[in-house]
Amino acid sequence: MSTPNPKEIAGRRAAEFVEDDMTVGLGTGSTVHFTLVRLAERVRDERLRIRGVPTSIDTERKAREWGIPLTTLDDTATIDLTIDGADEIDDAFQMVKGGGGALLREKVVASISRREVIVVGPEKLVKKLGSTFPLPIEVVPFAHATVERRLRTLGALPTLRTREGRTYTTDNGNLILDCRFEHGIADPHALESDLARIPGLVESGLFIDLAHILVIGHPTGECHVRKK
Repeated sequence: MSTPNPKEIAGRRAAEFVEDDMTVGLGTGSTVHFTLVRLAERVRDERLRIRGVPTSIDTERKAREWGIPLTTLDDTATIDLTIDGADEIDDAFQMVKGGGGALLREKVVASISRREVIVVGPEKLVKKLGSTFPLPIEVVPFAHATVERRLRTLGALPTLRTREGRTYTTDNGNLILDCRFEHGIADPHALESDLARIPGLVESGLFIDLAHILVIGHPTGECHVRKK
């Protein structure tokens, strides 16, 4: 008998928050993958009427392939509900995101969402952000060396992200610096403010005061839902 997949448990459970006629932000990543699978099932079997706003090219491709109706931010002022993952989330529902490279689009979508549901396994829960996962920083290629030097003055140890030996680029054509902090991130609010003042830095993976509901899948097959 196979062990339950926490990602599948959380991802599928979160899809049940979606109701008819909602505009839904569709996150990116391995846990949200199962949300998309479940939403496609509901669209097919329940005739669920939704409009999805994808946060990455990968999510858009999957949604189209699986029959989830899509719209764009050009036609969307407000999103009813967004479902997304996180690389870390603390007790105050503050997050580090961007391991999948979609942090900029994910934050834009989150910023206009009435509610954001975060789907994770228990290993993503932390007491202090930056303790288990580097903070992704999206930068324009022109400024990446300048931004890297500024990040070091804030206590970060940045590394340019690569994939298969090549420099990684986001869906927006930018680079990512993955930043480690020796003792974690002491004050996420202050750090977010400091990062926003660096020219050439497009966006950070700090998601502050954006999550409302946390769905945690467990290897036991249980699923816990917490609300802020």
